[in-house]
Amino acid sequence: MRLALAHALAIAVLAAPVPAAAENVVAIVNRTIYPGETIPSGALEEVELKRALKSREAVATTISDLEGRVARRTLLPRRLVPLSSVRDAWLVERGKSVRVVFEAGKLSISTNAVPLESGGSGDLIKVRNIDSGAIFTGTVMADGTVRVGAS
Repeated sequence: MRLALAHALAIAVLAAPVPAAAENVVAIVNRTIYPGETIPSGALEEVELKRALKSREAVATTISDLEGRVARRTLLPRRLVPLSSVRDAWLVERGKSVRVVFEAGKLSISTNAVPLESGGSGDLIKVRNIDSGAIFTGTVMADGTVRVGAS
């Protein structure tokens, strides 16, 4: 009885569909994405390749590699997407007012400024103080503010 059960289990395991090997799956877009356009999740899908890639580090292999990122160049449908063709979305855009924060111990000063360049989290950018016109540099924070330090 045990032998028959083991045999039936072995046949069931062998007959089950085999999932695609992770090495052969890549993420692609299913419609044309133009430069500057944010990539929506509805435009993405994962497909299995017929042949293995020589270098997987240079292309998007999962949907999370592309979702919410911005195209640097035109991305064509059903083609491999090089990671160099996408960038993170800007948290701070040139010319749009942002909150600038300076903190030292218990002292906290905040004001509005105009970024002179766009930037993502962790980028060092130049901003112009709206009131004084002074130009200084600060670090873009994850919440979209710019943090400056004493110089």
